[in-house]
Amino acid sequence: MSETLERWGSKRAFILAVTGAAVGLGNIWRFPYVAGENGGAAFLLIYVAFVLLLGIPVMMAEILVGRAGRRGPIQALGALAADAGASKNWRWLGLFGAFTVFCILSFYSVVSGWSIEFLVASINGQFNGATAAEIGAGFDAFLANPGLLIFNHSLFLFMTMTVVAAGVSKGLERLNNLLMPLLYALLLLLAVYAATTDGFSTALAWLFLPSFDALTPTVVLHAMGHAFFTLAVGACALMAYGAYMPDEQSLPKAAFAVAALDISVALLAGIAIFSVVFAQGMDPAEGPGLMFVTLPIAFSELPGGAVWLSVFFLLLLLATWTSAINLAEPMVATLQGLGFRRSISTAIVALSVWLMGLLSAFSFSTLAEFRPLFGRNIFELVSSIPPDVFLPLGGLLIATFAAWVMPPKAAVSALGVGERGYLLWRNIVRWVSIPLTFIVLLGGLL
Repeated sequence: MSETLERWGSKRAFILAVTGAAVGLGNIWRFPYVAGENGGAAFLLIYVAFVLLLGIPVMMAEILVGRAGRRGPIQALGALAADAGASKNWRWLGLFGAFTVFCILSFYSVVSGWSIEFLVASINGQFNGATAAEIGAGFDAFLANPGLLIFNHSLFLFMTMTVVAAGVSKGLERLNNLLMPLLYALLLLLAVYAATTDGFSTALAWLFLPSFDALTPTVVLHAMGHAFFTLAVGACALMAYGAYMPDEQSLPKAAFAVAALDISVALLAGIAIFSVVFAQGMDPAEGPGLMFVTLPIAFSELPGGAVWLSVFFLLLLLATWTSAINLAEPMVATLQGLGFRRSISTAIVALSVWLMGLLSAFSFSTLAEFRPLFGRNIFELVSSIPPDVFLPLGGLLIATFAAWVMPPKAAVSALGVGERGYLLWRNIVRWVSIPLTFIVLLGGLL
């Protein structure tokens, strides 16, 4: 079996790359408002449990397939299925994963463009002294301006694809090595600032002292789904990165390191955000508008709030940028596996994602009344169905392939923990992770 030409330059580079794919809107935008809507600490406790029981084992399955195949997802799945005497149709799972990432990146780029707009606005002091009504009206006006949304969407996508075009070592690895430490430094800085606010102790209690009265089947289901979304599992993105993984690296150690880094970002972001929210006596269950309406209101009333709000939106931009870069790479790798040059593959992905993103951008203005399914506009469909349905379906199929289909010898070698370690992992995936993933899928369909 021929191998991919590029590899990550070090173990650290691989961990930062996978962390970069995982850390983004899921941690800094989605986690705070989902936690806010689902009881805080009770949600957090269940979320961490499902990262361990569901997220990490399936993450290992996805990386394992890529590492064993040493090719793009389509080619790796097809070759490993052939070695096992199974249907070569498994290779189309790689195409489904690329489609899932394509859908996610299309709306992701639009929302990430919001962070560019709000970073500039916060630096310019546009939120200083503004009332809650003015900030809310300003956000609504921004969403209703398709030209502005498209400009920011285009700028963010350009920032993303120029890095991807440079390749694994010269593009992704260099930027991950620079931006991921900077992201954590900004998070720690915000957390230190949060400790000086009146809402810090309330935020800590709300995040870390669970009230089990808040636990409901809905909270559990949301925690399971978020464990999938935040780890970027189920879209074959990590499969592509597994193909670049150094031979000597421990896959389980890398997976646990990524999960720990991913959870730490969510916790630090939660501490920073909810300290500010509670300091102003605001409601943590504000939904998706928490980031772009509630926080500017809260920061605008605090001493030095304009500076810290700028730091926060810079953090959000860096997180979404690293995540988008690392999500775009598997699509480019898939096209390369089909015979396209990297430059051509990058251009195809960039144009396709940009065009798809236009539908999300227009969903707040020109296409606001176009609700083709379930009474939802295109943005609402694209931002819910791929993460809530496509990711768990992809994760279910990937886990099934890794634990039931691919040759055990190849899996043992790729996992790198010996026969006993492999059997333990396989039993967890077969009898714990796969059933839990199926429940997540059902929850997304209902």
